[in-house]
Amino acid sequence: MPVNRKTPPPSRRSLLRALGGGAAFGALAGCGVPAAYVGPGDRAGADLSATDKRLTWANWPLYIDTDDKDTTRRPTLEAFQKRTGISVDYIEEINDNDEFFGKISPSLMNHQRTGRDLIVISDWMCARFVRLGWVQEMDRSRQPNVARYLDPLLSSPAFDPGRKASVPWQSGITGIAYNRRKVGREIRHVSDLWADDLKGRVTLLSGLDEAFALLMQGNGVDITKWRPDDFHQVCDQVEKQVRRGQIRRFTGNDYIKDLAGGDVLACQAYSGDVIQLQADDPDIRFVVPEEGAELWAESLMIPNLARHKANAEKLIDFYYQPEVAAELAAWVNYVCPVPAAQDVLASSKDKDTAALAEDPLIFPDATMRERLAIARDITSTERTEFAKRWNAIAGL
Repeated sequence: MPVNRKTPPPSRRSLLRALGGGAAFGALAGCGVPAAYVGPGDRAGADLSATDKRLTWANWPLYIDTDDKDTTRRPTLEAFQKRTGISVDYIEEINDNDEFFGKISPSLMNHQRTGRDLIVISDWMCARFVRLGWVQEMDRSRQPNVARYLDPLLSSPAFDPGRKASVPWQSGITGIAYNRRKVGREIRHVSDLWADDLKGRVTLLSGLDEAFALLMQGNGVDITKWRPDDFHQVCDQVEKQVRRGQIRRFTGNDYIKDLAGGDVLACQAYSGDVIQLQADDPDIRFVVPEEGAELWAESLMIPNLARHKANAEKLIDFYYQPEVAAELAAWVNYVCPVPAAQDVLASSKDKDTAALAEDPLIFPDATMRERLAIARDITSTERTEFAKRWNAIAGL
């Protein structure tokens, strides 16, 4: 079992800049989604897996375990290749969901191969791929570990009931981070961000898909079935806080620097980032508000016409073995989608590694799990209107 890696991973939650991917998707809708949509009968290509033992996997940078002494080596991936004889071309090419959408969408909408057998994108972007019919359903008979070990909280999002076309790679929570010593009290509610003594020392996330769900939960909304009126209520509230100077700014991942440096006392944050901040400053806390917080994932998907579908399904299932999931979790420090990996980590002889099993930001405890929910996706018809309003507030 590896000890914690030295370099913290960047957060995987990309931002919607201007209309970003919404604009791209809106353009498709404007041209007529039916022209871009691929029907079920046209998604599969000739699968060469039986005779061609390889696959191409596109992922984000620093989103897989590496050897501390040689960062070009990826222990779990090497173990898969040795065990199966399948060669993996692993490409760290995804830096932003919308950018990657723009890169591969021309091929997918024109029923052409993307050159990738496996991709990892955020679930809100996965929802677009599912709606457009750009990914293939997986054969769960080839994935017994996924069927057995996938966290029930992540098993059936609204965009992909039963996770037929997606499998979480890693997960995380959007909640609130704050400096307990400087704030001088606990933060328990979303509304605590609007306290007078925090004026000008609060940040919210700038991305529409990243920010809206937690703010809705602060209003008591069930984010699994929120309504447009719930979104506009949030916008009204945030506009009010902007006018009164409560919000210092809207951020991407740079909120990390603001919080660590003391310019910000409380902010919307991602659980994986806070684990890293706490290593340097134990006064920094992460809270799942009493009203709830958003659980999200970046998920593995197999694009249409992939040449090595069975090989990709085998790789996904390999990572759902608790021992392998534990090794990955010890490195990336996000919410592990395989709860059974907790016992594996707990049994580690390495003290630091074993301690990770008790971290609720990697394995949420029962109390926290009760307050986590996956937000329903913003639909294509809602996106243009919502992005226009939110981006005007956030200054994008």
